[in-house]
Amino acid sequence: MTKKVIHIGIIGLGAVGERLMKIFAERDDIVVSAFCDTSRKRLEEMSHTYGVEATYEDYRQLLSFDELDAVYVAVPPKFHEEVVLAAIASGKHILCEKPLANSVEEAERMLQAVEKSGLVHAMHFPLNYQASLQQFERLISDGYVGDLRRINLIMHFPHWPRLWQQSDWVAGREQGGYVLEVGVHWIQATQRIFGPISEVRSQLQFPDDPALCENGIIAEMKLADGTSVLIDGLANIGGEEHLEFAVYGSEGTIKLCNWRQLLGAKTGNVLAELEVAEANGNTLVSEFVKAVNGETAELYDFSIGYEAQKVLEALRHPKEAGWQKLGN
Repeated sequence: MTKKVIHIGIIGLGAVGERLMKIFAERDDIVVSAFCDTSRKRLEEMSHTYGVEATYEDYRQLLSFDELDAVYVAVPPKFHEEVVLAAIASGKHILCEKPLANSVEEAERMLQAVEKSGLVHAMHFPLNYQASLQQFERLISDGYVGDLRRINLIMHFPHWPRLWQQSDWVAGREQGGYVLEVGVHWIQATQRIFGPISEVRSQLQFPDDPALCENGIIAEMKLADGTSVLIDGLANIGGEEHLEFAVYGSEGTIKLCNWRQLLGAKTGNVLAELEVAEANGNTLVSEFVKAVNGETAELYDFSIGYEAQKVLEALRHPKEAGWQKLGN
């Protein structure tokens, strides 16, 4: 049976939106048929580059475009709820940028609405499809580290926003910062591999300008079994960008550095680079296409985004009492 070509519109043409546009352009089972952005100049640039003729400055006009089956929502987080709820009302399947929303309450409303709709809903959590994280998870499952002792997450940035992502909202306290923008990937990965996060406490540091996002975080999260997950974050520092997701156990250590480099060692030995097997072949876009066509797919949906949002908001809004217990 010939499968239908899916027509998708992109709402928000920032750096991340264009990254996914390039992936869409490589496929013949999904076609980008419309663009939306508040910048007419950006619309003209992208239309010229990718040959997309239908362009809109108002997302409502794009959602009324009958040819579309789905939308990719890549606007800043505080606009996610408004756009997603309108997309649901228009009957469009939804691929949404992370984080899901700008608050737990927004995320919950979005989740409830989309679950009632019967539409396909997915989050842009690309780390799940990377060979490095899949190999990391296999090693944990195979007992490479033994009994879990601790998990560490390091996020150090010489520049924030990063030089390729110089947007005001990414630098702002309201909906930006690396805890939201980068930390969400690792929170979701932690929840996927190790299960729910039950408690959070954090200390944030901010620059003098009240409009700017955090430049430092020290935090501790607890897994359901009591294992500590420690977070060390700094921005605007000397040195190179460094991301490290490390798991320490009774028999060994595994580290995933800068997204793709996998290191490991048995207890007492020196860390060495580990071989990474090929990924399982799934990608975010391939799985989204499968789901829209009614097939079984490896998608990370709004329920996954909602669980990550609860942790994010506890990290971003610490309580004076210290620990915040997270409901399931």
